[in-house]
Amino acid sequence: MDCNFFFDAEGRPLLVRFLFGCCNKNNCFEIIIKQTAKEIQAITQNWIRILNVKVGWVHDLDKIITYFRFLGSFKSHTDTVKTVRFSKDNRRILSSSHDETIIIWDVASRKQIQIFNGHSNWVTAAEFSPDDNTIVSSSLDRTIRLWDVKSGKQIKQIEEHVNTIWSVHFSPDGKTIVSGSSDKTIRLWDVSSGKEIKRWKTTSTSITNVQFSSDGKMIISTSIYDKTIDLWDVTSGKRLKEFKGHNDSIMCARFSPNGHFIVSCSNDTTIRIWNVKTGKELRKLEGHSSVVNGVKYFPDGRTIVSSSYDDTICLWDAKSGKEVQKLTRYSKKPTGIDIASDGSAIVACSFRQSMHIWG
Repeated sequence: MDCNFFFDAEGRPLLVRFLFGCCNKNNCFEIIIKQTAKEIQAITQNWIRILNVKVGWVHDLDKIITYFRFLGSFKSHTDTVKTVRFSKDNRRILSSSHDETIIIWDVASRKQIQIFNGHSNWVTAAEFSPDDNTIVSSSLDRTIRLWDVKSGKQIKQIEEHVNTIWSVHFSPDGKTIVSGSSDKTIRLWDVSSGKEIKRWKTTSTSITNVQFSSDGKMIISTSIYDKTIDLWDVTSGKRLKEFKGHNDSIMCARFSPNGHFIVSCSNDTTIRIWNVKTGKELRKLEGHSSVVNGVKYFPDGRTIVSSSYDDTICLWDAKSGKEVQKLTRYSKKPTGIDIASDGSAIVACSFRQSMHIWG
């Protein structure tokens, strides 16, 4: 006889006692703690898959689910935390807030390491450069700022947009930044000089989300007032595709790690997966009961995580579109999410001036 601990959908331990012998009907297990039938079914099915792999049925290996449990909270901001991002080495987390500050946190201790002051209005986005040495941020003060992580000092300030900048993102090589603004433009910037490289003038009222593909050759953009996702060619500047299907404003869109797919979320409470090559909707993920404000692929491309104003963070199987776990503890009013580069942790920020981490 042997004993193992498993975790339920809330991250609470579930003790499963089982007997090993031949792989036949005589094998049995007993659940010691009472949970809902749905939770028990999900966990026991996963246990059976693990057992199948142990006895040699390795074809089922890709169906094993990693369940996340709550690890802790980060608290220091004095207003809504707008975005949160892991560093590439996963040792630090970067947060931006309506309190006009950007903070770097130590993941292990969950303590504040560094604070960046300078913006004169809400900070709408912030992220590390690919080498973790620089931070880019955007704000309602209509500026893009570059910060040196080591010294904590601002190294550049770009003041070319004429309205709020909602989103900024580094290219994979770290040499370029893309920004999206309420001035209806998407712009490319040279990191070294701070000069504008390219500009797209759109018909959208406000560009709220921009992202480079993993090869740096394409950009996706969304507008909170539109129901479409635009795909742009970085070199030619041409719009390659327009993805339509959502019934309300699109809050966020992200490329899959291999760049073959796009996942998006919307005020219509759905998450949708699109084929980049064909422009067609592949799958609609339903389960949230309110606005879905954040979505992202795990590094292996097999799982998607989403955050919603329904006070939940959900994990989905990208292939089947089925929900595999729902995090409800400490997930009140999430405003954004991120995933560690090795897929080992999820961090979420919220209206409640805090961030929470699961692993």
